[in-house]
Amino acid sequence: MLRCTHSLPDMPFIRGPAMAVPVEHLDTDPAQLRGALRPGYEQILTRGALAFLTDLHRRFEPTRRSLLAAREARQARFDAGELPDFLPDTRDIREAEWQVAPVPAALQDRRVEITGPVDRKMIINALNSGAKVFMADFEDSTSPTWDNLLEGQVNLRDAVDGTIEFRSPDGREYRLKPDTAVLIVRPRGWHLPEKHLLVDGEPMAGALFDFGLFAFHNAHKLQARDRGPYFYLPKLQSHREAALWDAVMAHAEAALGLPAGCMKATVLIETLPAVFEMHEILHALRTRIVGLNCGRWDYIFSYIKTFRAHADRLLPERGQVGMTVPFLRHYSELLIQTCHRRGAFAMGGMAAQIPISGDAEANEQALARVRADKQREARAGHDGTWVAHPGLIPVALAEFDAAMPTPNQVHVLREDVRARRDELIATPPGTISRAGFLNNIDVCVRYLAAWLDGLGCVPIHHLMEDAATAEISRVQLWQWLHHAERAGSGGLRLDDGTPIDFALFDAAVQRIDERLPKSGLPGQARIPQAAWMLTELTHARQLADFLTLPAYALLP
Repeated sequence: MLRCTHSLPDMPFIRGPAMAVPVEHLDTDPAQLRGALRPGYEQILTRGALAFLTDLHRRFEPTRRSLLAAREARQARFDAGELPDFLPDTRDIREAEWQVAPVPAALQDRRVEITGPVDRKMIINALNSGAKVFMADFEDSTSPTWDNLLEGQVNLRDAVDGTIEFRSPDGREYRLKPDTAVLIVRPRGWHLPEKHLLVDGEPMAGALFDFGLFAFHNAHKLQARDRGPYFYLPKLQSHREAALWDAVMAHAEAALGLPAGCMKATVLIETLPAVFEMHEILHALRTRIVGLNCGRWDYIFSYIKTFRAHADRLLPERGQVGMTVPFLRHYSELLIQTCHRRGAFAMGGMAAQIPISGDAEANEQALARVRADKQREARAGHDGTWVAHPGLIPVALAEFDAAMPTPNQVHVLREDVRARRDELIATPPGTISRAGFLNNIDVCVRYLAAWLDGLGCVPIHHLMEDAATAEISRVQLWQWLHHAERAGSGGLRLDDGTPIDFALFDAAVQRIDERLPKSGLPGQARIPQAAWMLTELTHARQLADFLTLPAYALLP
């Protein structure tokens, strides 16, 4: 265990206004590093940076913990039968007329955004892709190994400096073009720890670790170029969690000597409780929020998790739950209405499709589905959308260019939208096929194996799977099986009449090797471990809130 004060270069805070906190006033002794200091990491884990992280932890960790406890208490009420709803004590915020702060010029046009992990090649390709924005992701598309996190910080520092380069094993060289996408960084959610940095003997929040290091090393450079810094905030479940982020950013601006309000945020609405607090979330961040995003995959995961104890709210297999089903359509349209009423942007969701090489017909069918999805978003009033692969940028761009001649559609108020509580939680009809059941097992095992091997973004069946899509597969299996068990012989069945039970699940897991390729899969050697973990989590009487929490304990 290495104390942060040993063998690390000093880098005091860049002095700004009088509110800047000098590094010598911040005690770093209680901070302990548990990760290896590989060459280059010392440039990120400087004494000043660690002092900044220590300060963030001490100031905000108690509030973070209380908010996580509030999540648990609310979920217990949902498990007891309560349904999510709009908050009566914040009605005045929803009904009053107010606007968020003006959107910076660099973020006025966000019609196509690309997302991906923070590896060096990905960053260069994404910034060069022709997308308006690149979201560099420390969350769902990154496996949080120590090396992934620290190398990601090094890579982003070099990207901000304009010096990032990469040479592939075959000799190809990658460099930034003169005109690149705007950079937005997504730190981890409030629930995830960072076990490699202890402050006062306890792990730091992954969210503060990711945010703090990026801000410390890059905020001044980005602010000088009118580029923020900008952040995507994931997994929020309430406006109080948004208010915590506002406090963190306000403190960071003061401590680093930055202008108040220069840090801007876009919030992902990807949990069911959050959709009932969108006005409140915008209000809590009103001096710095730019917009909200439809995090559709996590939203489906959250719907299942929220209603885990409700036998009358079981979703059909994943492939039948598209954005046109009522609860998802109402969610996306309400997000547009809410954002535009407040002067904020409403971003559409992820197209996880990957272009299919070697099969022109299948590829065209896949692109047609993406085209229809992006056309729906653009015509509904969204101001932009997400893609996971550069090959989808032209498809998405064409649809938004056709429907949106202006930089955005904030003028489209969607006053026609009437999304009430019951419409936002309505369960769509559907079925569970044998193929859908097996696909959930296979996707979850394959993704988890790759994640344990250090890969957070994995192509499976021509889709770019990340933690969110793997979570849908996991919690669906848990919910189907446990409710089928409680229902007895008259319970859930596959569409071919086969009872859904743990015998079916266990047999399918045991025979997974028969369904998967024998070589070439990301994380192939981890398949048995991933299958064991899925089995344990699925059989558990209590649904684990996140797959990544128990899996994180298995990372070195």
